[in-house]
Amino acid sequence: MPTPNLAKLDINGLEIRGYSVAGEETVIMAPYFNVCFDIGRCPEHALNMDHVLLSHGHMDHAAGIAYYFSQRDFREMQPGSALMPEKLVGPINELLDCWGRIDGNRPPANIIPMKPGQEYELRRNLFAFAFATNHAGGALGYTIIERRQKLKSEYFGLAGQEIAKLRQNGEEVTYTLNLPMITFLGDTMGGEFENLACVKHSQIILVECTFFDPDHHDRADAGRHYHIDRLAQVLPTWENETIVLTHLSRRTDLREAKKILKQKLPPEVLDKIVFLMDRGRHKKNRTSESAV
Repeated sequence: MPTPNLAKLDINGLEIRGYSVAGEETVIMAPYFNVCFDIGRCPEHALNMDHVLLSHGHMDHAAGIAYYFSQRDFREMQPGSALMPEKLVGPINELLDCWGRIDGNRPPANIIPMKPGQEYELRRNLFAFAFATNHAGGALGYTIIERRQKLKSEYFGLAGQEIAKLRQNGEEVTYTLNLPMITFLGDTMGGEFENLACVKHSQIILVECTFFDPDHHDRADAGRHYHIDRLAQVLPTWENETIVLTHLSRRTDLREAKKILKQKLPPEVLDKIVFLMDRGRHKKNRTSESAV
């Protein structure tokens, strides 16, 4: 079964394209950063992303990884890179070996093991930072961080030649500024990662919210997923500009989910929220109405 039509969001000029329904498929692309968070069944658009950031190995999030590498090879594209929890590296390589035996050709692939606290350079001044989440064993979330060098305030107003001379004399005239641009939590329940600065201050955060029913707390805990009651406690403590809710169940009526959010969240948080799979809303910016 092919991936259904992908949702498309425009968040302050940044495109996010993807599909995320609990138990079916999760694949979310951010073309500006050249990354795909999880791969689902690998829709066509995902092949254009040079980096796949796998959060965990469940089938609905990772089934398309072999097809991703195979199709890029078939289309004579450079091998893509897949960042993943280090526990998945062996099984994914075995999977590619198996498909190589079936297909007659093991596709070239850059498999990159990631540990919590580790970062990987996507391109100059752009990094993927991995952190532990609370789902399947070894599951990771990722923050895309833009790193800039900024002139220290005490040197404002100096001419370029003066600054160059200070550098030649060994003076540190700049400092490093890390800007968390977009964060993907993958599937998870609450955990220590909620207190990370890169999570709390990420401009855009992609957050699963699988359970809304008040009677489903046990199901949320058993599957290690967020329940809206937990998110209602956490979201007001974060300072994200936009919160994209993903991974709703087919059992969840979107209109009812919006009503529940209005009951549980303060207006200033509610105004930041957009549902990835809300076909009625495709654009959100600082001057737009709330998506809920």
